[in-house]
Amino acid sequence: MYVAVKGGEQAIARSLELLAEARRGNTAVPELELAQIREQLRLGVARVMQEGSLYDEDLAALAIRQAAGDMLEAIFLLRAYRTTLPRFGYTLPLDTTAMRVRRRVSGTFKDIPGGQVLGPTYDYTQRLLEFDVAPVPHVAPAEAPLPSNMPRVLDLLDAEALIERIEPGNDPEPIDLTREPLTFPADRATRLQNLSRGDEGFLLGMAYSTQRGYAESHPFAGEIRMGEVDVSVCPEELGFVIEIGAIVLTECQMINQFHGGNGVPPQFTRGYGLTMGEGERKAMSMALVDRALRCDELAEPNYAPAQNQEFVLSHSDSVEASGFVQHLKLPHYVDFQAELSLLRTLAAQHAAPPPVKQGEAGRGSPALAPAQECATPPQLSPVAQGRESIEVQGT
Repeated sequence: MYVAVKGGEQAIARSLELLAEARRGNTAVPELELAQIREQLRLGVARVMQEGSLYDEDLAALAIRQAAGDMLEAIFLLRAYRTTLPRFGYTLPLDTTAMRVRRRVSGTFKDIPGGQVLGPTYDYTQRLLEFDVAPVPHVAPAEAPLPSNMPRVLDLLDAEALIERIEPGNDPEPIDLTREPLTFPADRATRLQNLSRGDEGFLLGMAYSTQRGYAESHPFAGEIRMGEVDVSVCPEELGFVIEIGAIVLTECQMINQFHGGNGVPPQFTRGYGLTMGEGERKAMSMALVDRALRCDELAEPNYAPAQNQEFVLSHSDSVEASGFVQHLKLPHYVDFQAELSLLRTLAAQHAAPPPVKQGEAGRGSPALAPAQECATPPQLSPVAQGRESIEVQGT
């Protein structure tokens, strides 16, 4: 039960003033520009776009600055703004095989068509704080440009029929989770939509659990790629496809062993992850959880938390989770007073002596007090027990 509480308007106004002052910090220090956040905190900007479900780097940077770096608050701000935007159409499915790759690696094959492209990554740093800001080195351009169309690494396994095949056009029309409620059991398209806007930390924990034995999972990173993908629409008034821009995406395909079942031969299976911007850890976590959630489809034992779709999908949203936990800070005076009154009544009843039933006292012998009824002979120490035994023998 939630009870509206009136009052405190002046105190709230002062609190908002203090928040604005604290957010700005020392006025002698120049204020952060949105371009600085967008260019130098790009991974934070990407996370806010992912979980805010809105691809706009400037708005994500504004949300980060307004939230003073609190990512969950920034995500909430971006989602709230998103609800005010008009919707005028849907894009065509993105073709990630035509991605203009900035980074592309595979943990399953050393030599892959198009080659391994390390790109910008923290994987090979020593994780030491750099106190002296070194000048940005000039990176020489590559001797030859990367291929414009890089085939998927998993096509190598597909050519030998060693991995499950995904037939295009067989997926049902996906629902829009921003407009329709989540129901269970959810199909894979709905699950992926939920995971793509889910909290990165939660998904990382779920993915980690699958690697520690809490699921039938032994994954390999088949391919991870990051780069720009063109976005196209087909307006009804035009009747043909036009490109309206490009966005940066990170895509991950995990490979898992499958021993066969339900008439399916032994083969590798897939886990899929796709995120806005640079979000490699999020995409990998999403792919691992996606594969774990396919346990019923593949007739695998369903016993781990990451395999329980209602548990995973109902708790993945950072805005819902943060709101429900933090609402405990708001007034619950009436609820608490009701529980406090009940507890005082129960405590008083517990402290009162139990009533004596009529007719129990005076049945041949006086009623014993509870302490006398439960009395036990005193315990003697081993030395005292030996002395008592000697005295008895001596007599």
